[in-house]
Amino acid sequence: MDHRSLIASIPPKIKDDLQRRSDAAGLRHLALYLLALTVTSAGLIAQVPFWPLLILPQGILLVFLFTLSHECTHKTPFRTNWLNDVVGHLVSVPIALPFTWFRYFHLAHHKWTNHPENDPELDGKPRPNTWRSLIVYLIGWPYWSAMARVLMRNALRRIDAPYLPERQHRAIKTEARVLLATYGLAALSLVFTPALVWLWLLPVLVGQPFLRLYLLAEHGLCPPVANMLENSRTTFTNRIVRFVAWNMPYHAEHHAFPNVPFHQLPAFHAWTQTHLKSTSDGYAEFAADYIEHLPAEAGSSSG
Repeated sequence: MDHRSLIASIPPKIKDDLQRRSDAAGLRHLALYLLALTVTSAGLIAQVPFWPLLILPQGILLVFLFTLSHECTHKTPFRTNWLNDVVGHLVSVPIALPFTWFRYFHLAHHKWTNHPENDPELDGKPRPNTWRSLIVYLIGWPYWSAMARVLMRNALRRIDAPYLPERQHRAIKTEARVLLATYGLAALSLVFTPALVWLWLLPVLVGQPFLRLYLLAEHGLCPPVANMLENSRTTFTNRIVRFVAWNMPYHAEHHAFPNVPFHQLPAFHAWTQTHLKSTSDGYAEFAADYIEHLPAEAGSSSG
């Protein structure tokens, strides 16, 4: 059964319940997330005993704001639309991800998931297929450099990506210019205080490999087919990871039925679990499988 047949088989009442959004559920999850981020930030500011150890959880919490930004592109974390837009814009700032641009980039990814030529996440290039490219990918250099190019291009040049509607070109340009100005002010603040180095810059660099591995698992090693239950991976993991990632480890479920908000994905999983084609029992298992698929000569040369 593919994802279309599966969705068609769900009774209408249950389908409606699965798509029901909730401000309360979204705000509760966001409050707990921000509480955790406040605790790590306060520990760094106060330089509590062993405070450098807080850089890692601070970084993970910051970079995984990506998953909330991603959900906001679908307008699913909150029932109130303006909340999705405001939160989406705000949480995108620490990770240099222009939200309006990303919404249309991501919708194109859903339309062409895992298509080697048309999926903008692939941009016509393979996923890391050597030890060297995997290490570079995990470090995060391709992401940061790509976002710098996107911001500069959107701010200064003609917007011509086919998935970006012309009616949004002005908003995308304005967004890029505001973000660049914000980062300019942040850089200027470093003349007066190194606070942002410890609270933001160093943590997002340290946390980025964890987000990269998580994102690689979403579609890595999945076939380029139209069935969302096969071209996307559900990774079975613990509650902490599911919390930080806003339940997006249920990624095949998300691609099969994007209108299902994060808090309903576990319930939707009950419908998909016997039909999933790509799964992993944790990110360590996925990483081991991915490494096993790297060419033998790349593995031997790395040693």
